[in-house]
Amino acid sequence: MNIIHQLFEISPFIALFMTLSLGYIIGKITIGRFTLGSVAGTLLMGVIIGQFGVSTDPEVKSIFFALFIYAVGYQGGALFFKELNFKSLKFVLSAIVMTTSSLLCVLAAAWIFDLDQGTAAGLAAGGLTQSTIIGSAGDAINNLGGLTDSAKQLLQNNLAVGYAVTYIFGLLGPIIMITWIIPAFMKWDIRKEAILHFEKKSDNTSALTSGEFNSVTALVTRAFKVDTNSTLNGMILSEVNITFIDACIELVERDGHPFMSDQSTMIQEHDVVIITGRSDVIYQLQDNVIGLEVAIPEGLNVIEESRQLLVNNKKLIGKTLQELTELANKMTDRGIYVTHYMREGCAIEITPELNVEKNDIIEITGSTHDISQVENNIGKPIGYSYAVDFAIFGLGIVLGLFIGLIGFKVAGVPVHIGSGAGCLTSGLIIGWLRHRKPSIATLPIAASSFIRDLGLAVFIAIIGLEAGPHAVHAIKEHGTSLLFLGAAVTLIPQVIAFLFSYYVLKIKNPIEALGSLAGGRNAKPAFAALIEKSGNAAPVFSFTVTYAVSSILLTLCGPIIVVIMTLHGGM
Repeated sequence: MNIIHQLFEISPFIALFMTLSLGYIIGKITIGRFTLGSVAGTLLMGVIIGQFGVSTDPEVKSIFFALFIYAVGYQGGALFFKELNFKSLKFVLSAIVMTTSSLLCVLAAAWIFDLDQGTAAGLAAGGLTQSTIIGSAGDAINNLGGLTDSAKQLLQNNLAVGYAVTYIFGLLGPIIMITWIIPAFMKWDIRKEAILHFEKKSDNTSALTSGEFNSVTALVTRAFKVDTNSTLNGMILSEVNITFIDACIELVERDGHPFMSDQSTMIQEHDVVIITGRSDVIYQLQDNVIGLEVAIPEGLNVIEESRQLLVNNKKLIGKTLQELTELANKMTDRGIYVTHYMREGCAIEITPELNVEKNDIIEITGSTHDISQVENNIGKPIGYSYAVDFAIFGLGIVLGLFIGLIGFKVAGVPVHIGSGAGCLTSGLIIGWLRHRKPSIATLPIAASSFIRDLGLAVFIAIIGLEAGPHAVHAIKEHGTSLLFLGAAVTLIPQVIAFLFSYYVLKIKNPIEALGSLAGGRNAKPAFAALIEKSGNAAPVFSFTVTYAVSSILLTLCGPIIVVIMTLHGGM
C-alpha cells in the first residue's frame, strides 16, 4: 500500500491514466441490457484508486472540464441558437421545478430526521452535487446571530461531513437515472432518439454513426452514345458545358479511343461522352438530349476535385447561378459545375435562376486545373480543411474563462458564472459563428470530438480520485443513514421534475426531456454520460438552458436552507 501511495505521490498522472484505462474497461461490461458506461466506470475506478491517496492540481480538473464543455458547445452552437425562442421557456420552468423540489426534499429530510443547518446544507451540496452551496451556506452560517464561534465551527464541520458522505451517489445517481432507469422505463433508445432529434432539427440531414455512410450519392458519372437525334451532335464542347450549371462533359471517346476534351472539341455522331454531375440533372438530360446510355469504358479514370468557395467577389453578387457558371467556364479547359450550394448554413436548391449573395458557399467540381483557374474570380476557398484554427480556438477558451470570472449577487448571495458555464457559452458562440462564417474558426468534427472526450475522461477521473477518500472516511465515521438521505435527495427531485416536465410542460421529446433533467439537476457527469450515449450534440440545447437557470437557483438554496431552519428551531 505504501509503495503504491509513494508512486502516486511522485507521479499522480500514473493514477490518473490508470483510472481512465480501467474505468473505460469496466464501463464496457454489460449485464443483461445494462451497461455501466465509461463515465460511471471511470468515476467508480477513481473512487477506488483514490483510496491510495492521489493529489492533483485542482486547475487540471478545471481546464479539462473547460475543454470538454467548450467542444460540446461548439458542436451544438448552430442548433442552440436556431432553437432559442419563447418556446424554450418550458425548459426554464423545468429547471425551476427541479430546484424547488430539491429544496423541499432537503428541508423535509432535515425536519423528519432533526438535522442541524450545517448537516442539511451539506446534504443539499452533496446530494445535488452543487459545491457552490458549501460557499453560500457557509457564508450564511457565519452571519447567523446569537451563536458562539465554536457553534458556528461545528455547523461548518457538519456542512463538510454532509457534503462528503452524499457526494459520490450525488454523482452516480443522475447518471443511472438519466441514462438507464428513465430510458428503460419509457422504452427509449437514446442513440436512436438522438439521431431522430438531430435529423429533425438539421433539415433532415442524417446523423451517421461510425462505419455508416450514405450509399445514395448526388454526384454520378455516366456514359452516353451520341446518335443522329442527339442535340449534342455537331456542337462544340464549350457551347454544351456553358449551358449546364450542375453537370459537365469531362471526356469523349471516339472510335474506341478516349481522349481528354477541351472547349474547342466538336461532338460527333457515335462519340461516347462521359458526363459527371448531379444524378437528377443527368437523368433529365438523357435520351432526348444526349443519347442512349452505354457502359462506362473499362479502365477509364476521370480525376476531379470538389472545392468549397466563399462568394466574396463583388462583381458576382446579385448575378444568377447560370451567369456565374457561364463566366467561370469561359476560363476553363474542360469546364466546372456546381454540386452543392449553402446560405447561412442551410443547403439551397441549385437552379439557374438562383441569385448569388455575399458569403454564400458554392461547391464547384471539375479538374484541379480548371478549379484553380476560376477560384480567384469567385471567392475564398474554405475547402475541406482538417487543420484546427488554433487562433480562434485559443481565443474561444480565453473568452470562456473571462466569462467565468463574472460574478454578481442575487438576494445578497454572491454567484459566479464559473469556467464551465463560461466555456459552454463561448463554445456556443464560436460554433454559431463558424456556422454563419465558414471561413473562420475551423475545428473539424474529429478534432472537436477528441477534445470533448479527452476533457470529459480526465475531468471524471479526477472527480473520483478527489472525492473517494473523503466520502469513504465520512461514511465509516458517521454511518450510512446520511448516505441514504443523500440518495433520496438525489433521486426524488429527478422523478418529480421528469414527471412534471413530461406530462405538464409537454417536453415529450426523449432527448430534450433527459437533457433538461441533467441541466436542471446541474449534473455535469450525467450530461457527459448522456452525450456519450447520444453520440451527437442533440441534448445540448435543453441542457444549456436548464443548466444556466439551476446554477443560480441551486446556489441560492444554501442560505435559504440555513435561514428557514434557523427560523423553525434549528441549532
